[in-house]
Amino acid sequence: MDSSAILLELQDIFRDVLDQPDLVLTSKSNASTVEDWDSLAHINLVTAVEKRYKIKFALGELQDLKNVGDMADLIQTKLA
Repeated sequence: MDSSAILLELQDIFRDVLDQPDLVLTSKSNASTVEDWDSLAHINLVTAVEKRYKIKFALGELQDLKNVGDMADLIQTKLA
């Protein structure tokens, strides 16, 4: 699965968790550019992503993420 396919799946997860059915994510999207993405939503997003892909993120990995594109790349790496 490539990063662009993961990005599309992440968009569905973000729409569901943030309750924003029209949300459009790009690889550059981050907490400061997405409405309602606060610290609590971040925890819910990470949990939903881990459940969807059956993976676990280490705290250090999450701290290194700057945007949704970084998350998609990390997911791709973990799935490889």
